[in-house]
Amino acid sequence: MRFSEEVCERLGNYVYRLIDPRNGETFYVGKGRNNRVFDHAAGVADLADDDSQTLGSKLDRIRAIKNAGLEVLHVIHRHEIPEAAIFEVEAALIDAYPGLTNTQGGRASSDRGPMNHDEIVDKYSLPTFPSNPEHRLVLININKLDNRFDRRAIYNLVRYCWRISRSHAENAQYVLAVVRGVVVGAFEAERWMAATAENFPDIPYADGSEAHRLGFVGRAAPKEIWDLYVGARGKRITTAELKHVQNPVRFWNC
Repeated sequence: MRFSEEVCERLGNYVYRLIDPRNGETFYVGKGRNNRVFDHAAGVADLADDDSQTLGSKLDRIRAIKNAGLEVLHVIHRHEIPEAAIFEVEAALIDAYPGLTNTQGGRASSDRGPMNHDEIVDKYSLPTFPSNPEHRLVLININKLDNRFDRRAIYNLVRYCWRISRSHAENAQYVLAVVRGVVVGAFEAERWMAATAENFPDIPYADGSEAHRLGFVGRAAPKEIWDLYVGARGKRITTAELKHVQNPVRFWNC
């Protein structure tokens, strides 16, 4: 199945969803032109703008569907999208479907993505994060936090597990947890390790499938560091160099 040249010309830029026919679940959102949607649905593995982790997760799902004797379903969600709007449309759709095999959120998802009333108010009224931090930092974006005052929950979310440079991570003095552009936790990493069940026996979903990623064990940062970077309710990031765009990990001075 392919689009003709005439149809491709009329479609222009589009955003699409790949759907698992076994349960009706959308498992990938992407953008493209011409016949890109069919290449993805078929599991073509030479698409340059997919990172290896995204590609691996998606191909595993496609392989499982084909092994069940089925074909990946797809929907062209919106087409004839102006060039300037394509990333925003893709990001909004990614935000609308949790649990995707996309390893990265859409562009500006962490900064302008879905928020409740309290998150919106905090984003624009909380104290600002230092514009030129003096320490070596790694800022990690987490999105599934129910209670922003539960330090244990924040620690468990931020410590496991990430596609991250070991040398840069080990050089950082502090690990900061960020939710929707607000720093909510500060920690000291004692040791970075491969994300395996042996290294993280207290993580129930550590099954070795993400051993190419890293996690850390550590503790909450000293009070003066917590106060500097987090404060009582969190501090909002306003400096462009510190904001998360698509990659959930940002480094500062390391």
